Amino acid sequence: MDANASSFKIILGSASVARRKILAEMGYEFTVMTADIDEKGIRKEKPEELVMAIAEAKADAIISKLQTIDNREKDAKPTILVAADTAEAILPKLPVGHYKMDAEPTLLITSDQVVVYEGMVREKPSSKEEARQFIKDYSGGHAATVGSVIITNLKTGFRKGGWDKVEIYFHEIPDEMIDKLIEEGTVLYVAGGLIIEHPLILPFIKEVVGTTDSVMGLPKALTERLIKEAL
Repeated sequence: MDANASSFKIILGSASVARRKILAEMGYEFTVMTADIDEKGIRKEKPEELVMAIAEAKADAIISKLQTIDNREKDAKPTILVAADTAEAILPKLPVGHYKMDAEPTLLITSDQVVVYEGMVREKPSSKEEARQFIKDYSGGHAATVGSVIITNLKTGFRKGGWDKVEIYFHEIPDEMIDKLIEEGTVLYVAGGLIIEHPLILPFIKEVVGTTDSVMGLPKALTERLIKEAL
């Protein structure tokens, strides 16, 4: 963790338990906010472009939510504007939201991830049947994860992002183990139904070319670099 970690705040724009765990492992304290967006409504040709676009949309949605909260707080207080003829010139320069007025910057971290199998993008399974087929496909084969991280400095408006790709190779996965994974249920809520750190799937991981934290949804090295660049 960077030495000046105490000089800024972090909002993690994700409900993911894995991302919360990774960010905590990196030594950061943070609050959590989620974005209500239609991810299926965002389509891009390349997986790298898709995860970046969705992470951008999450950031925009959370910033909009923060501004709405801030405006509600302002509406509760009387506001007087003097020299109305200069309002148009003044208002764009006024700080929007208390994050811009804070002495310490607040960094918003948003991210997204997909699994790529035989050139096709896989998001969260739509059913148990689809999740089962996903895992059957991985058995004895390989897949890749493509994950994005975008950091937005809410004080300055600066935004920087990047993506990371990891290749995963599998041993043969027995049908009974796939059935257990589906019954347990966690695989239904992650991109491509893929959780390499899950105790039921871990013994069948042959090789990971990249980092486990990236597969889990938040690449540490990329996140750390973007945090430093955003400050």
